[in-house]
Amino acid sequence: MRTAPAGTPLGDDFHLYDTTLRDGAQREGISYSVPDKLAVARLLDELGVGFIEGGWPGALPKDTEFFARAAKGELELRHAVLVAFGSTRKAGTTAAKDPQVRALLDAEAPVVTLVAKSDRRHIERALRVDVPEACAMVSDTVSFLVGEGRRVFLDAEHFFDGYAHDPDTALRVLDAAANAGADVVVLCDTNGGQLPLGLAETVRDVKARTGFRLGIHCQDDTSCAVANSVAAVQAGATHVQCTANGYGERAGNADLFAVTGNLVAKLGMDVLPTGGAAELTRVSHALAEIANIAPDTHQAYVGASAFAHKAGLHASAIKVDPLLYNHIDPPSVGNDMRVLVTEMAGRASLELKGRELGVDLAGLPDALTSAVAKVKRLEAEGWSFEAADASLELLLRKEAGEDFASPPFTLESYRVVLDHRSDGEIVSEATVKVHVSGERVIATAEGNGPVHALDAALRKALLPYLSWLDSVELADYKVRILPGHPGTDATTRVLLESSDGDHEWTTVGVHPNIVEASWLAMCDALVHKSRRG
Repeated sequence: MRTAPAGTPLGDDFHLYDTTLRDGAQREGISYSVPDKLAVARLLDELGVGFIEGGWPGALPKDTEFFARAAKGELELRHAVLVAFGSTRKAGTTAAKDPQVRALLDAEAPVVTLVAKSDRRHIERALRVDVPEACAMVSDTVSFLVGEGRRVFLDAEHFFDGYAHDPDTALRVLDAAANAGADVVVLCDTNGGQLPLGLAETVRDVKARTGFRLGIHCQDDTSCAVANSVAAVQAGATHVQCTANGYGERAGNADLFAVTGNLVAKLGMDVLPTGGAAELTRVSHALAEIANIAPDTHQAYVGASAFAHKAGLHASAIKVDPLLYNHIDPPSVGNDMRVLVTEMAGRASLELKGRELGVDLAGLPDALTSAVAKVKRLEAEGWSFEAADASLELLLRKEAGEDFASPPFTLESYRVVLDHRSDGEIVSEATVKVHVSGERVIATAEGNGPVHALDAALRKALLPYLSWLDSVELADYKVRILPGHPGTDATTRVLLESSDGDHEWTTVGVHPNIVEASWLAMCDALVHKSRRG
């Protein structure tokens, strides 16, 4: 059998290979446009991955266009090498005559990854050829592309299942690729059914029997794709294929950011350019935006909750040393530690959270005690501060004795009327009476609901006196009916997310009446903005 290729280029000793634009795009709900694909590739290149698999030219029109535009200069890569993906030639022809193989050359990518079946059952039942012909398809295609100046990797599809069923056939496929000039043979857990210990044992065995340079490609059907990928690297694989945020069909693929975080932080491997690890969180979230999928808040390393602490015992320890409850320093992967304040909060939690919000309670023990008691009482009544930092900040500042924590206006009264007209149209009308800048102001406005009408009336009353109000808009509005009281007697919690274009903040209001709960959240939002200016 052929050994790994000689003359490995400097910096080529480990491959961080991304297949977001091909395998990741197979996730349900994702459909990248060509501009999307170009934007994704640029972000991955900024992060510093070594190889970006751009898609399957010749099989998918968008992928063909993507490679054409990249070749014309629309995609300038500083760190990564662009890869075209495709299959080996069909049975009964030659690689030189196969249009799909020709399309791989036409893509002008310097690297081609070929997929080939390595499980005898798939070869005979799906391809409907015998093993010698399957190996010839691999050998002929690899040697043709290498002869045309392309670097070739081989994805050995269904390798682990095939190796367990018939190891000799699986190894014959690898041998055909390596002898023909493939630089890397990638062992694929295509069905995602492997577990780390067994997978690592297979990788070690294959490496010992072949001496080839091995790669790993894991699906996440057992929720082990990341663990399997890391285990394969520890067993000798020097090429690991991932997708951004674990995107992919079924349960997805190995998450690029979790795998990279583990390789860098746990194994001490320099798989990214200097400073690249600190970009993991930013790039993860940017790629989620392009995919139009909300970032996973509980994603390892890069999720908003990855370093969020809720229990009082955690906060007490973190106050002494943050690394006592953080497995790494969060900024090393571009993330931040957060302390969540709930009914579980103790003095340490609130002190740390206050520090995060710019409220120093360390020298105010009585205020801290009072704040803890108030938070616990309000949480028991249905308030939730872990997602409403702006309201919590106001509460802490008030307990600390600051006099600003009141609205820039005072309410005399408000009234909301719902008008169900004979033609079926429903209109809400609100009237507010407020005192602002020493004057009594009355304003009335209509809206498509009671909260909308109340917000419009309040804005109408205050805008002549508070010029900054024009920049504030409602970004999100969430309502939850709290358990404990049946039917229309239920307590309502409103979370209000506001934005002024530069930053966003969230406030909370709780009351049996949804309008009053909304009013409380609205008032906190305006107080928060008035303080920041």
